[in-house]
Amino acid sequence: MTPKPSYTLIGHLLDEVEIPENGTLSRVMFSGDGLRVVLFAFDEGQELTDHTASVPAVIEVVMGRFALTLGGDTVEFGVDSWVHMDAHLPHAVVALEPSVLILTLQRES
Repeated sequence: MTPKPSYTLIGHLLDEVEIPENGTLSRVMFSGDGLRVVLFAFDEGQELTDHTASVPAVIEVVMGRFALTLGGDTVEFGVDSWVHMDAHLPHAVVALEPSVLILTLQRES
């Protein structure tokens, strides 16, 4: 008998996280099937300094605005923005206001 496919549904992402005062919060929303999805909440001015990921990644903003540095380029990144990053690309994130983003990491199979 073939198992029935399953799914994970989060109806309202912003209900899943509270922006910490003067801080940053991360919460794993899903891990499996070659993906890891992490919800981040940042207060204004909070940041993730320059770093890399060992796997390809996608960032999508759910609320707010960020200054996003990708390699040597810095762009303003808001709720209508989406970016795919190759593995090992140096990047950094600074919240320009209280903000929330989703990071999806594509794990190797």
